[in-house]
Order: sequence, then C-alpha cells, then structure tokens
Amino acid sequence: MLGLGGQEILLLGFIVLVFFGGKKIPELMRGLGSGIREFNNAKNSIETEVKENIKEIESKNK
Repeated sequence: MLGLGGQEILLLGFIVLVFFGGKKIPELMRGLGSGIREFNNAKNSIETEVKENIKEIESKNK
C-alpha cells in the first residue's frame, strides 16, 4: 500500500483525527469511498470502450 508501514498508517490516522475530529471522519470516508467508486466506474467504462474499439478494428482488418 504505497510503501506505508503500520506506524506510518497510524500516524496518518492520528493526524486525520486531530485535524478533522471524530465526527467528521465517517463523512470524509463516505466521500472518499464514493470518489473511488466513481473513478473505478469511469476506468471500467473506458476499458470496455477501448476493448470494443480494438475488436472492431481487428474485425475490419480480417
């Protein structure tokens, strides 16, 4: 995971807790989760489109 060890992850968690407080963390994690989900959906959509275009080009060349 990005070359982070256990101590670094704990330190980052502590820093997030100090800056945002305990009540904001669930909201931040939900936002992060939805952002990651949107990114993955866009990535999958692009991959599918590229694969379809490759198949179309290959079928035209045969």
